[in-house]
Amino acid sequence: MPRKSQGKFFTFLLVLFLLFGVAVYQTYQDLQLPLVSGGEPQEITVIIPPNASVKEIGLILQQNGIIRNAAVFRFFIRTQANGSLKAGEYALGPHMTLAEIQERLVQGYTVLYSFTIPEGYNIQQITNLLVEKGLVDREHFLNALAKKQFDYDFLRGLPANPNRLEGFLFPATYSVPRQTSEEEIIALMVARFAQELTPTVRSRLQELKLSVREAVILASLVEREAVKAEERPTIAAVFHNRLKRNMKLEACSTIQYILGTPKEKLLFKDLEVESPYNTYKYAGLPPGPIASPGKASFDAVMYPAKVNYLYFVAKGDNSHYFSNTLDEHNRAVAKYIR
Repeated sequence: MPRKSQGKFFTFLLVLFLLFGVAVYQTYQDLQLPLVSGGEPQEITVIIPPNASVKEIGLILQQNGIIRNAAVFRFFIRTQANGSLKAGEYALGPHMTLAEIQERLVQGYTVLYSFTIPEGYNIQQITNLLVEKGLVDREHFLNALAKKQFDYDFLRGLPANPNRLEGFLFPATYSVPRQTSEEEIIALMVARFAQELTPTVRSRLQELKLSVREAVILASLVEREAVKAEERPTIAAVFHNRLKRNMKLEACSTIQYILGTPKEKLLFKDLEVESPYNTYKYAGLPPGPIASPGKASFDAVMYPAKVNYLYFVAKGDNSHYFSNTLDEHNRAVAKYIR
C-alpha cells in the first residue's frame, strides 16, 4: 500500500477510534444519569447486607429498578468512591444519579425510624412500644435491660433484673436505623438521661442531700401523680415535706405500679398489697423509680414549691386539692371521693 494511502488509512482508524471513544464515554455518562427525570421522586427501600461486594450491591440496585446497569455502577464506584459502601436499609430511587447513590451508601445515610417515649412510661410500656414498632425483640430487649453494663455512677450496684433501669430511659423522641441493636437503643436512652445531669443539677442535688437515684424516684412519683403541669412543684413539695417528717408518702401511683395494670379507682384492699413499693405500708422512698420522669418533674423535685402542704387528693378534673392538716384532708376526701 502506498505511503499516502497508508496515511489516509491510519487517519481513518484514528478518527474511527476517537469516535468510538467519544461514543463509549457518552454512553458511560448517560448510564450515570437517573433512570427517570421529572415527576414526583419515588424512593424504594432496599437492604444492603453486611459484607456485600460492590458487584452484589449493583445487582440489588438494578433488580430493584434503581439503576440502569450493575456493571457501570461497579466501574463508577471503583473509580469514584471515597470510601467503602456501608450495609443497612436505604431509601433510594430511580430519580437519583450514581453520584447521589454513592454518597448515601458511603456516608451510611440509612433509613431512620423515629419513636417517642412519653413522659411517665414505665419499663413495661416502653418495651411494648418498641416491640410494636418492630424495633426490638422482646426477649432480647428485656435481657439487655437486665444485663447491659453502663459506666455511670448513678447505675452502679443495681441488681441484674429487667427493672433495674426503670426511670433512667429518658422520655424523648429518638431516631435509629432498623438494624440498631437492643443494647444500642438502651444505651441511647440512658445517655440522653445522663445529659440532664449537668454540674448545676448535681450541685442542687447535693444541696438537697439527694442522690441521683433518690431524685429520680421522687420525680417518677411526681410524674405519675401530676396531670396539670403547674401542680408538679406543689406535689413535689408534699413529698419533700412528708419525708422530712418521716411520714409515709401514701402515693397511689406506687400501688398502680405494683398492680401492673392501672385501675381507674383503687380499693382499700389494694392499699394492703404486700410490696416494698407500697408507700401506704412502708415509710420513705420506694426501692426504685416507678416510671421515666420528664425534665419538668425532675425540676419540680429540685425546686419544689414553698408550701407546707402534707396532703393532696384528686378533685376529678385533673387537678388536686392540697391540705395542711389531716382533718382538712379528710374533709376534702369526703367531698371529692365518692
